[in-house]
Amino acid sequence: MNRTSDWICRLICAVACGLVVAGCTDTPPAAKAPESRPDTAVAPAADTGEPQLLSDDLLAEGWISLFDGLTLFGWQHDKRADWRVEDGTIVVEHGDKTLLTTTTQFADYVLHVEFLRAPGTNSGIVLATTPDPQDAAADCYELNIADGDHPFPTGSLVDRQAVPKDLNRPEWQTFEVHVQAGHIVVSLDGQQVLDYTDPQPLLRGHVGLKHSQGRIAFRNVRLRPLGLEAIFNGHDLTGWKEYPELASRFTVAEDGTLNVQNGRGQLESEKQYGDFLLQLECISHAPGLNSGIFFRCVPGEDMNGYESQIHNVFKNGDRTQPADCGTGGIFRRADARRVVADDLQWFHKTIVAHGPHVAVWVNGYQVTDWTDTRPADPNPRKGLRLDPGTIMIQGHDPTTNLSFRNLRATEMAW
Repeated sequence: MNRTSDWICRLICAVACGLVVAGCTDTPPAAKAPESRPDTAVAPAADTGEPQLLSDDLLAEGWISLFDGLTLFGWQHDKRADWRVEDGTIVVEHGDKTLLTTTTQFADYVLHVEFLRAPGTNSGIVLATTPDPQDAAADCYELNIADGDHPFPTGSLVDRQAVPKDLNRPEWQTFEVHVQAGHIVVSLDGQQVLDYTDPQPLLRGHVGLKHSQGRIAFRNVRLRPLGLEAIFNGHDLTGWKEYPELASRFTVAEDGTLNVQNGRGQLESEKQYGDFLLQLECISHAPGLNSGIFFRCVPGEDMNGYESQIHNVFKNGDRTQPADCGTGGIFRRADARRVVADDLQWFHKTIVAHGPHVAVWVNGYQVTDWTDTRPADPNPRKGLRLDPGTIMIQGHDPTTNLSFRNLRATEMAW
């Protein structure tokens, strides 16, 4: 079925259920009041082709893409070098020394990056970094890409630990880097080349690509978070607070999945999270259904938190036109730039919140990059909430029928 006919089927089903125009309700309709919507989401860059999506095997392992193959969405730089996308790769060749960094910060992870350097190029991959590090021995971990006669040739950590020989090859090479609480293990083309432990570990920061001189291309930039703990045990609702006075019914199925049906309601985590990374899988059991993951919620209140939408409908057969914020969008704040997931199929979602910044990936593809610039307020409906809060799973309306599994989260320390 092509996407146009797929959309028509979705529209018919959704209209029958009265859902196409129904937003994700975080307060009763009568209580809704207009809210400001600061224009603080990173604008989607030109997305004129099909993005590079991860395989099912990589998604099952928890990987997310940091580069979609088409745009620099989710990255930032100061324009002092000619960072650009060419033929599905990130390329830089001319300009001053500078970093291209993720807008999102990460803590413990495995990073996979493939690179192709020209002779004489000096570049690198910078870990746990600020956007503008001043000292490679203190502000970041700079994994160098440089000629063999450089004091820190390819595979070394600049000003920390050097590899003993020239590891450069005239073709695409692959770094896989384990970063965990200041312990850095580097493999190059499948062989471990460095093992370093920082006595004063940097616990989190941005991922950066560096330009010093020469041409270099990067591709298949992806990350797998480490240290996540299950927050749903697959047997019962231990660790979660139910609201039996509300219409939704949350049950654990025989296959260990968490199901929500019936009307409006919520299931709330007992634990609270401030800066965190959450991964989960979800399936909508009928076309056009609506739900959401709320976070930094005011405990005990009625879905009073930020909401990462679950709604897979798009308009005009175009996945870049979400019908109602789109799965992975931040409801009332930033629409998803593309509807990646499909109803009746399991999909993966990753949410990262650090400070005022929120990023969301669906099936490993980043759909949202948003910063809350509102004045601080303990109520996230009114302003920026940085205080830890609970996670809530939403039951939206009488047609609700969704399942969740593999819910895992980790708090990110400073």
